[in-house]
Amino acid sequence: MPGPNLPPLCDATSVDTRREGGSAMTGAKTAVEWLASVAPDPEACRREWETNPQRVALLPAGRLWDVLILPGELGYPTLDVLTRVIDRLGPVLVDFGDARMGFFVPPGTAARWLGAGVRTAGRGTWIVVPYPGRTHGGVRWLVPPDGTGTLTDPALLELAMHEAAAGIAGNEGRQPPRGGLR
Repeated sequence: MPGPNLPPLCDATSVDTRREGGSAMTGAKTAVEWLASVAPDPEACRREWETNPQRVALLPAGRLWDVLILPGELGYPTLDVLTRVIDRLGPVLVDFGDARMGFFVPPGTAARWLGAGVRTAGRGTWIVVPYPGRTHGGVRWLVPPDGTGTLTDPALLELAMHEAAAGIAGNEGRQPPRGGLR
Protein backbone atom coordinates (compact mmCIF):
# COMPACT_ATOMS: atom_id res chain seq x y z
CA MET A 1 0.00 0.00 0.00
CA PRO A 2 1.70 3.26 -1.05
CA GLY A 3 2.26 5.88 1.64
CA PRO A 4 2.33 9.65 1.39
CA ASN A 5 4.98 11.11 -0.88
CA LEU A 6 7.49 11.95 1.86
CA PRO A 7 11.27 12.19 1.90
CA PRO A 8 13.18 9.56 3.89
CA LEU A 9 12.86 10.14 7.61
CA CYS A 10 15.18 9.42 10.47
CA ASP A 11 14.76 6.06 12.15
CA ALA A 12 13.42 7.69 15.31
CA THR A 13 9.78 7.38 16.18
CA SER A 14 9.35 11.11 16.46
CA VAL A 15 11.04 14.02 14.78
CA ASP A 16 13.04 16.65 16.65
CA THR A 17 12.90 20.08 14.99
CA ARG A 18 15.94 21.39 16.87
CA ARG A 19 18.90 22.08 14.65
CA GLU A 20 22.53 22.82 15.41
CA GLY A 21 23.79 26.36 14.96
CA GLY A 22 21.08 28.55 13.36
CA SER A 23 18.44 26.69 15.29
CA ALA A 24 14.72 26.85 14.81
CA MET A 25 14.74 26.38 18.59
CA THR A 26 17.08 29.28 19.47
CA GLY A 27 16.02 30.61 22.85
CA ALA A 28 12.97 28.37 23.08
CA LYS A 29 13.20 26.55 26.38
CA THR A 30 9.55 25.97 27.15
CA ALA A 31 6.44 24.92 25.31
CA VAL A 32 5.12 28.48 25.50
CA GLU A 33 8.29 29.87 23.94
CA TRP A 34 8.37 27.12 21.31
CA LEU A 35 4.78 27.69 20.21
CA ALA A 36 4.91 31.49 20.45
CA SER A 37 8.13 31.59 18.41
CA VAL A 38 6.14 31.03 15.21
CA ALA A 39 3.88 34.04 15.84
CA PRO A 40 4.63 37.27 13.98
CA ASP A 41 4.81 38.87 17.45
CA PRO A 42 5.66 36.25 20.11
CA GLU A 43 5.05 38.70 22.98
CA ALA A 44 1.56 39.50 21.66
CA CYS A 45 0.90 35.77 21.44
CA ARG A 46 1.89 35.30 25.08
CA ARG A 47 -0.35 38.22 26.08
CA GLU A 48 -3.24 36.71 24.10
CA TRP A 49 -2.88 33.44 26.01
CA GLU A 50 -2.82 35.37 29.29
CA THR A 51 -5.75 37.72 28.60
CA ASN A 52 -8.07 35.71 26.32
CA PRO A 53 -10.66 33.92 28.50
CA GLN A 54 -10.44 30.91 26.19
CA ARG A 55 -6.62 30.93 26.53
CA VAL A 56 -6.15 30.41 22.79
CA ALA A 57 -4.09 32.17 20.12
CA LEU A 58 -4.12 32.02 16.33
CA LEU A 59 -0.73 30.75 15.07
CA PRO A 60 0.68 30.13 11.59
CA ALA A 61 1.42 26.55 10.61
CA GLY A 62 4.29 25.66 8.30
CA ARG A 63 7.17 27.24 10.18
CA LEU A 64 8.20 24.78 12.92
CA TRP A 65 5.33 22.37 12.36
CA ASP A 66 2.39 21.41 10.20
CA VAL A 67 -0.78 19.83 11.52
CA LEU A 68 -2.60 16.79 10.13
CA ILE A 69 -6.24 16.94 11.20
CA LEU A 70 -8.07 13.63 11.55
CA PRO A 71 -11.75 13.07 12.28
CA GLY A 72 -12.16 12.12 15.94
CA GLU A 73 -13.51 8.65 15.18
CA LEU A 74 -10.17 7.86 13.50
CA GLY A 75 -7.99 10.17 15.59
CA TYR A 76 -8.57 8.54 18.97
CA PRO A 77 -7.77 4.98 17.81
CA THR A 78 -4.75 6.37 15.92
CA LEU A 79 -3.51 8.09 19.07
CA ASP A 80 -4.00 4.83 20.97
CA VAL A 81 -1.86 2.94 18.43
CA LEU A 82 0.86 5.61 18.52
CA THR A 83 1.05 5.69 22.31
CA ARG A 84 1.56 1.93 22.34
CA VAL A 85 4.50 2.01 19.92
CA ILE A 86 6.44 5.22 20.60
CA ASP A 87 7.69 6.90 23.76
CA ARG A 88 7.78 10.56 22.67
CA LEU A 89 4.79 11.64 20.67
CA GLY A 90 4.54 15.11 19.20
CA PRO A 91 1.78 17.47 20.34
CA VAL A 92 -1.84 16.50 19.68
CA LEU A 93 -4.82 18.88 19.82
CA VAL A 94 -8.51 18.08 20.03
CA ASP A 95 -11.27 20.53 19.19
CA PHE A 96 -14.72 21.28 20.57
CA GLY A 97 -16.76 18.12 20.98
CA ASP A 98 -13.79 15.88 20.13
CA ALA A 99 -14.81 16.00 16.46
CA ARG A 100 -11.26 16.52 15.14
CA MET A 101 -7.72 15.86 16.31
CA GLY A 102 -4.60 17.67 15.13
CA PHE A 103 -1.25 15.85 15.11
CA PHE A 104 1.81 18.12 14.92
CA VAL A 105 4.21 16.88 12.23
CA PRO A 106 7.33 18.34 10.53
CA PRO A 107 6.87 21.41 8.33
CA GLY A 108 6.26 20.56 4.69
CA THR A 109 4.26 17.43 5.50
CA ALA A 110 0.92 19.11 4.70
CA ALA A 111 2.06 19.98 1.17
CA ARG A 112 3.06 16.36 0.49
CA TRP A 113 0.20 14.55 2.23
CA LEU A 114 -1.91 12.45 -0.13
CA GLY A 115 -4.32 10.68 2.24
CA ALA A 116 -8.04 11.32 1.79
CA GLY A 117 -10.18 12.26 4.77
CA VAL A 118 -7.32 14.11 6.45
CA ARG A 119 -7.26 17.89 6.48
CA THR A 120 -3.91 19.64 6.58
CA ALA A 121 -2.58 22.90 7.98
CA GLY A 122 0.75 23.95 6.52
CA ARG A 123 2.43 27.05 5.17
CA GLY A 124 -0.12 29.80 4.58
CA THR A 125 -2.66 28.48 7.10
CA TRP A 126 -3.36 29.43 10.69
CA ILE A 127 -4.72 27.32 13.52
CA VAL A 128 -6.23 27.99 16.93
CA VAL A 129 -3.69 26.88 19.53
CA PRO A 130 -4.52 26.67 23.24
CA TYR A 131 -2.12 27.64 25.98
CA PRO A 132 0.30 24.70 26.40
CA GLY A 133 -1.07 23.68 29.81
CA ARG A 134 -4.71 23.64 28.71
CA THR A 135 -6.08 20.09 28.91
CA HIS A 136 -9.80 20.87 29.30
CA GLY A 137 -12.42 23.00 27.58
CA GLY A 138 -12.93 23.60 23.88
CA VAL A 139 -9.67 23.40 21.97
CA ARG A 140 -7.24 21.58 24.23
CA TRP A 141 -4.15 19.39 24.32
CA LEU A 142 -4.34 15.62 24.50
CA VAL A 143 -0.56 15.50 24.21
CA PRO A 144 0.83 18.91 25.16
CA PRO A 145 4.05 20.20 23.61
CA ASP A 146 7.06 19.82 25.87
CA GLY A 147 9.10 22.64 24.36
CA THR A 148 11.75 20.37 22.86
CA GLY A 149 10.42 20.53 19.30
CA THR A 150 9.41 16.86 19.20
CA LEU A 151 6.95 16.16 16.38
CA THR A 152 5.21 13.00 15.24
CA ASP A 153 6.83 11.18 12.34
CA PRO A 154 4.24 11.37 9.52
CA ALA A 155 5.14 7.91 8.20
CA LEU A 156 4.44 6.40 11.63
CA LEU A 157 1.27 8.45 11.89
CA GLU A 158 0.07 7.05 8.58
CA LEU A 159 0.84 3.47 9.65
CA ALA A 160 -1.02 4.06 12.91
CA MET A 161 -3.97 5.47 10.94
CA HIS A 162 -4.09 2.32 8.80
CA GLU A 163 -3.97 0.06 11.86
CA ALA A 164 -6.67 2.14 13.56
CA ALA A 165 -8.87 2.08 10.44
CA ALA A 166 -8.48 -1.70 10.18
CA GLY A 167 -9.47 -2.02 13.84
CA ILE A 168 -12.52 0.17 13.32
CA ALA A 169 -13.55 -1.84 10.26
CA GLY A 170 -12.99 -5.10 12.16
CA ASN A 171 -15.16 -3.88 15.00
CA GLU A 172 -17.89 -3.10 12.49
CA GLY A 173 -17.56 -6.58 10.98
CA ARG A 174 -16.31 -5.46 7.59
CA GLN A 175 -13.05 -5.01 5.75
CA PRO A 176 -11.29 -1.63 5.66
CA PRO A 177 -11.76 0.33 2.44
CA ARG A 178 -9.58 -0.89 -0.42
CA GLY A 179 -6.33 1.01 -0.32
CA GLY A 180 -6.71 1.84 3.37
CA LEU A 181 -7.48 5.49 3.95
CA ARG A 182 -6.92 6.63 0.41
